[in-house]
Amino acid sequence: MFFMQTLTELYLHDSQIEDVTAQRIADALRNNETLTEIYLYRNQIGDVGAQHLADALQNNTTLIKLSLFANRIQTVGIQHLTNAIQHNTTLTTLNLRWNHMGDIGAQHLEDALRNNTVTITVYISISYIYMHFIMQTLIALDLESNLIGATGAQYLADGLRNNTTLTTLSLNQNLIEDIGAQYLADGLRNNMTLIELSLYNTRIGVVGVQYLMDALQNNTTLTTLNLGSNQIGAIGAKHLADRLRDTTTLTELDLGNNKIKDAGAQHIADALQNNMTLTALNLKSNQIGDVGAQHIADALRNNKTLATLDLQSNHIGAAGVQYLADGLRINSTLTALDIGVNSIGDVGAQYLANVLRDNKTLTELDLNQNQIGDVGAQYLADTLKNNTTLSELDLGNNEIKDVGAQHIVDGLQNNMIVFEIEMGNSQCIKSHVNPSVTETMSKPTESSYHKPESGPLSPTPNVIAHPPKYRNPTLEECIAAEKNESLSLRQRNLTDQDFEIVAYYAIQNNKRFTQLYLGQNQPGDKGAQHIANALRNNTTITILYLDQNQTKIGDKGAQYLADALRHNTALQMLSLYDNQIGDKGAQRIADALRSNAALTILYLDQNQIGNDGAQSLADALRDNKILTQMWLNENKIDDKGAEYLMDGLRSNTVTHPIHSVSFIK
Repeated sequence: MFFMQTLTELYLHDSQIEDVTAQRIADALRNNETLTEIYLYRNQIGDVGAQHLADALQNNTTLIKLSLFANRIQTVGIQHLTNAIQHNTTLTTLNLRWNHMGDIGAQHLEDALRNNTVTITVYISISYIYMHFIMQTLIALDLESNLIGATGAQYLADGLRNNTTLTTLSLNQNLIEDIGAQYLADGLRNNMTLIELSLYNTRIGVVGVQYLMDALQNNTTLTTLNLGSNQIGAIGAKHLADRLRDTTTLTELDLGNNKIKDAGAQHIADALQNNMTLTALNLKSNQIGDVGAQHIADALRNNKTLATLDLQSNHIGAAGVQYLADGLRINSTLTALDIGVNSIGDVGAQYLANVLRDNKTLTELDLNQNQIGDVGAQYLADTLKNNTTLSELDLGNNEIKDVGAQHIVDGLQNNMIVFEIEMGNSQCIKSHVNPSVTETMSKPTESSYHKPESGPLSPTPNVIAHPPKYRNPTLEECIAAEKNESLSLRQRNLTDQDFEIVAYYAIQNNKRFTQLYLGQNQPGDKGAQHIANALRNNTTITILYLDQNQTKIGDKGAQYLADALRHNTALQMLSLYDNQIGDKGAQRIADALRSNAALTILYLDQNQIGNDGAQSLADALRDNKILTQMWLNENKIDDKGAEYLMDGLRSNTVTHPIHSVSFIK
């Protein structure tokens, strides 16, 4: 595996690798001086394969991350790996989840970590007897989705009592419940190091949260607490609120999806009146209505620290948002407010628009899916003319039609800041910047677009000589209005004809765009041809995404793009992920790579490329001096095709190393 002498990352996950191939990788790893990350998860290397890798790790001085989760490694294999860790001085992250470690394996790991001063993050799924020993050596411990119950929580709590190293603990999606929360609370009482604790979806209820809050009464280090998707309800919210009044350290609190309702919102709001540390609060999906919104609004009048508030997916209507708007008139700290997926309507939009005229702090506002129509859009648009702080506004999935969208455009006409608006598929308005949006959004003609600096285009078959006869005014306006260097047209249901418009106006006759995102549309090979024709002589587009298209680009489309790559000198990254390119298309692309001197990253994953296509690409790698990343995940390449690629990389003499070659069956 001489190819590994040029790699820095190796991805061979989900490849049915057994101990023999693991041995080959280990042999190459012994003297390797470039590889820093290896991902072998979900294979079948077993104890023998683990031993081979462990032997290689003894003297390796470059590897930083090694992922071996779900590899049927048992106690013996774990022992080999842990012995290697004691001598290795570079490995910082080791993932051993979903293996069969057992208590003896856990003890081996604990012994190794005691003597290792470098490995700081370990991902494991084990029994709990030795957990508290292991915790004494780690900074971060992630035990998400491990079926840990109250007994496991007790062992963890024992480890927390006198722990002096662990700062981050995640137990998300386990079975902690109230009794487990009690054990954790006991462990937290005297802990002086834990900074982040995440207990998302762990079945903790009212009693459990009370235990935790009592423990935090003396805690002076915890800054981030995630209790989302539990069962604390309004009474549990009261226990939290009581602690929020006194805490001097907690800065981020997630209570999303806990059914606290209006009563719980009142408890939290009362605590916010005096809290001087919390900066981020998540109350999404809590069945909070207008009454609860009123209590939160009252808190906003006096709170001096909260910067981010998430109220998404509640039951807030126009009356509730009126209360919030009144609170925002006085508040001087909140910068991000999410009221998405509520039902504020046009009236609620008017209340917010009125307060935004004078608010000087809010920079992000999410009003997604709120039954706002053209009238509400007009209210907000009028505000945008004078507001100088709001920079992001999400109006997606509302009832705004072309008339409302035009109001927004008109509102941005005199806005002097970089503004990002997301309006879903109702209209294309995003990232408009002054000067005059009216000018750029008028009905486009040839003069509306930047002409090539070299003068008129010659009418060759490879150039779109005239504006397309097919018209899509919305698409054309979108291209003309975009003032940034990046143009995103993802998920617009664009057809082959639409792609001709994009090719002519956004690529061929535009010198502004450097990044073009066209994925998740409906082009076929003809659409790819339009893009390819425009790319031949383009000197500005450096990043192009043509991924995940519904009708799929096939071999013929790949041929068109390959022909363009022979001549293009600017494109550096091309994504053709999730199309229908087979061996013939891969061969055409490979031929282009032999002479292309610009492309550094190529995504061909999730296509129909087999061993023949892999061989063509491998042959191209022998000559290519530029490409640093090529992705071939989830094609039809088996061991033979993988060997072709390895042989190609063995002869690769690139001055810039091949960072990632990923090929997975």
